Amino acid sequence: MRLVFLLCLFFLFLNCEDKQTKKKIIPKATVTKKEKKEVVKDTVKKPERAFPKLNSKSAMAFFLEYDKHYKENKVRLTTDFGTIDILLYNETKFHRSNFIFLTKQKYFNDTQFYRVINNYIVQAGNSDDKKTARKRAHIGRYLLPPDTKRGFKHDRGAVSMPSSEINNPYKLASPFEFFIVQQKGGAHFLDGDYTIFGRVTKGMDVVDKIAAVETDDGDWPDKNIYIRNVEIIN
Repeated sequence: MRLVFLLCLFFLFLNCEDKQTKKKIIPKATVTKKEKKEVVKDTVKKPERAFPKLNSKSAMAFFLEYDKHYKENKVRLTTDFGTIDILLYNETKFHRSNFIFLTKQKYFNDTQFYRVINNYIVQAGNSDDKKTARKRAHIGRYLLPPDTKRGFKHDRGAVSMPSSEINNPYKLASPFEFFIVQQKGGAHFLDGDYTIFGRVTKGMDVVDKIAAVETDDGDWPDKNIYIRNVEIIN
């Protein structure tokens, strides 16, 4: 009996040792609850951009295609001083498309009239708010080519964009900004240097009010004047 008992203990020991060996040969990785959550997060697809991030090389092709699908050419600016309606010219299709695109991206909302010179121009589309810089970074950094030979003049109410065909870096196209000619009789000395891509159809009285505000030495209004909203109208 004692021999049988010892034999049973011997085989039981071998069986346990065999199981321990198998455990060492085939280890299983342990995933913590935190790691499980991270795995689930990794499997969730991030939302795709609605448009590509633009640069100076891709912008032209993008707006050429954009022009084929989005034909809107009337916008309304709601400012701290009232509303301004603008007609965008179809002839300057890259600049029109650019403005419509930025309007749909709500870029202009909460930007400012940051340069105001009475009896000359009011310039807008920028801000000292970091949110504006983030919007630009998201949309992309790009320039638009000049389009100054369409026969448009810098008459009072003309909407223009810094753009030049001469070798002057300060007059290259700045797609995020625009200015409105407020000067009586126009500012025709600007013709040929800047791209006119629209005109004010309603609200020049608002432009005059903006132009009349007090400014600092850099022509920035002493009190910020915001564009609260830009929308497409019929």
